[in-house]
Amino acid sequence: MNSISIEEKIRIHNQSRISDCRIITLDRHQHANGNLTAINNGVELPFNLERTFYIYDVPGGAERGGHSHYTCHEFIIAISGSFDVTVDDGIEQHTYTLNRPYQGLLVVPGIWRTLQNFSSGSVCLALASHHFDENDYVREYEDFINLKNGRKAEE
Repeated sequence: MNSISIEEKIRIHNQSRISDCRIITLDRHQHANGNLTAINNGVELPFNLERTFYIYDVPGGAERGGHSHYTCHEFIIAISGSFDVTVDDGIEQHTYTLNRPYQGLLVVPGIWRTLQNFSSGSVCLALASHHFDENDYVREYEDFINLKNGRKAEE
């Protein structure tokens, strides 16, 4: 990832709101012998896909996520089972229950996300706009709030 200035990181965090996050329903092709949903790079999602990962075998009561990104968009889908995603912009929070493999939640940069309440056997698929880069993560909530308030995360 190209390094961006702290000023640009703060700008991104200040402009992102939970209203920028939304459920996207993908085309579902229903057939007698099974359904099919396709995701084409840059077509169904408002970003080009660079990374795909999935989360599974989450122990009961465990949470995932607990971070935000400076520049990475994510599209989160419950491929199997269900789980909740709470998005937080530093002012408001909203929780989405994901439980349909043809719907997902778009999470924009600058939004804190936490995944919880995983059902047994659930599988979370995440499609991301960027390759993994530890420098793109804000992992401490206090740093996230500082960025939202226009201060450097290190302060």
